[in-house]
Amino acid sequence: MPSESTTRYQRVKDILNRAAGASKADYGGEGRFWNLPLDDLKQAEIHGTRLIAKAGTKSCCGTETSRGEASGLVQGLRGAAPFDGSRFPRLPWGGTAVADDDIRFIADWIDDGLPAEDREIASYPLKVETASTSLEPIRADNVEAAAGVTHSLVTGANEYAYEHGEIKQRMNLDCMSELQLEKLRFAFREMYALNKWPEDIRSYNNVALIHQNHCQHGWERFLPWHRIYLYEFEQALQDHCPDVTMPYWDWIMPQYVPEHPERGWIIPKSFQAFLTDASIVYLKEATPSLPAKAARTLQKEMLGEHFSSQERFFARVTELIGNTYTEGEHRHRFIDALLASNSLWYPLRYPGEYHTSDGKPSTLNKVIHYHYPKPEDIEEILALRTFRDFGGGSLYNDSFGFIDQNPHNTMHLWTGGMNPHPVTPAPEELEGDMGQARNKGVKVAGRRFHTREDMYTEPVFGDMFSNLTASFDPVFWPIHVNVDRLWWEWSEMHPQGVPQDLDSVLTPWSYTIADTLDISRFGYEYVRSTYVLPVGLETPVGRFVSKPIDVAKTVRGAFRQAEVRLHRVPQLPRSCFIRVFLNLPDANAETSIEDSHYAGYLAVFGHGPCIGGPGHCEVPGRRKYDLRPRNHNTPRNHRISVTKTAKKLLAAGATSLQITLVVIGVDYREENELLRLEGVSLNFLD
Repeated sequence: MPSESTTRYQRVKDILNRAAGASKADYGGEGRFWNLPLDDLKQAEIHGTRLIAKAGTKSCCGTETSRGEASGLVQGLRGAAPFDGSRFPRLPWGGTAVADDDIRFIADWIDDGLPAEDREIASYPLKVETASTSLEPIRADNVEAAAGVTHSLVTGANEYAYEHGEIKQRMNLDCMSELQLEKLRFAFREMYALNKWPEDIRSYNNVALIHQNHCQHGWERFLPWHRIYLYEFEQALQDHCPDVTMPYWDWIMPQYVPEHPERGWIIPKSFQAFLTDASIVYLKEATPSLPAKAARTLQKEMLGEHFSSQERFFARVTELIGNTYTEGEHRHRFIDALLASNSLWYPLRYPGEYHTSDGKPSTLNKVIHYHYPKPEDIEEILALRTFRDFGGGSLYNDSFGFIDQNPHNTMHLWTGGMNPHPVTPAPEELEGDMGQARNKGVKVAGRRFHTREDMYTEPVFGDMFSNLTASFDPVFWPIHVNVDRLWWEWSEMHPQGVPQDLDSVLTPWSYTIADTLDISRFGYEYVRSTYVLPVGLETPVGRFVSKPIDVAKTVRGAFRQAEVRLHRVPQLPRSCFIRVFLNLPDANAETSIEDSHYAGYLAVFGHGPCIGGPGHCEVPGRRKYDLRPRNHNTPRNHRISVTKTAKKLLAAGATSLQITLVVIGVDYREENELLRLEGVSLNFLD
């Protein structure tokens, strides 16, 4: 990683010299043009192709485009026309291709005006080299391949669903794998990277501003409006990583200790601050730099630790190396490093931290007069009978729904929190009771969201404290996904409980409330965790036996339902039973269904012999504008509840589950040449 004492211009030259290697290419007489004086580089051309675009270059649609992306140098490094072989080869000629991250660095430098002495890395989030880990770094060009390599036998549900066109699954945040979390962070980083183009509606800033300008609360549109907002945000994430979904934070899980939340995790570990080896390297080479001895201490003591807020993080740093490096520019460099380590962490967040007007530590209950949601609160809300009480009243009978108040409002206040040591708060922010003046502490007007300068501020309140700023904190999303999940669960129990004004349009979009009632239309469902085993239709399956599936501790602890799914089973020629056993790989047709490992069965009604000509029973391919209904032989999914057996085995100490499928014909003999299917999955639901 380059030293912060090196200018960005010098780093650009180093990147290009290293890629050019021993090449003798003279680029039409310019030689290694990147080594020219900066003023000459800005005017350099290769056979009429300008290497540095003029400022204010217009795109094909007449709008101003990125100067870096419009520059011949960047296009040449990417191998875009005319450097795609049509006129010239990829730059640098005779050398090796430049890495995508380095090309982006060069483009950013051009966007910033080609500064000669700039030593700051100003993009958000900070780009640092990824330390060597057991996981391949996730990039746009390998995000799908990484999942396939990592999960060669047992794969994540959304990777499989994306490949086979099934609905994706929103999972419990605390039950996700490290690869799944890193893919989520990757998608967030890509949305942040678009913030440099203020007019790009895909940027994180612009998506977050929708909530500030249009959010609905306090009546029946609260739940439908946020369901659409979550869907639109999830679509923006999937533009960068197509199999990512936004997970939910189940805040009443045991690790959050709802009775005494200050003793729990406060917020999910995946949204907390942490240092990595790359962070330590950056801090040692930043300006100002962290002394080697202090860096070694932090590397030894803090790697692997998580902190729910910067207050707790800097308290730990002070404990280890003193407070000299927790103030001023040193503090800013720490924030840079933390943002680069975890794009789900947010500095303007003080979860679970409250104090009175005289600065004494206090609690959410005493300062705001709210209490952290408990399991019994959720039970009471799910027991409500009308949508008016659960989700809010209509225009003619408007009222807050109980879910809108607690847990929704409470979780905003809990995660926003109060900065124990704000920097020179305005007098009006401290006047009167903190509970009444809480929104005065959130800066809204004129604020440039998600700039690095904003991240360094130390306001009185966290952004989640106000609806006008909440969506700029990444923790906003899993909180609202869980609210959406609770609505879905309530709807399953009360199918007649719907808002009254179903034809209302949810601005700024064109969806109506009626459009929001079925989540499967939006391509997702809710599960705690899923494990998928691809099979393939090429060969028939007799007695299917999976490899043992390690079930995460957070999944084993509590789940409402467990089920085995058979994916894309075609119409079978003969009828059969399919029995499911768990942790009994030797099960066969003779194994009794009284066995303690027997988990359930399904019956498949066979098609019988075909009565038509060649191809009569084959499923026709769908053509564009093919309006015919689905063919009756279309492959379908089957579900088998295995809840009772799974709970019994896991309660007895099992940490993994192994699936055995036994196919039995109508004569009660084992069928080894009948069943075909694309995959098998084990699913846990809250």
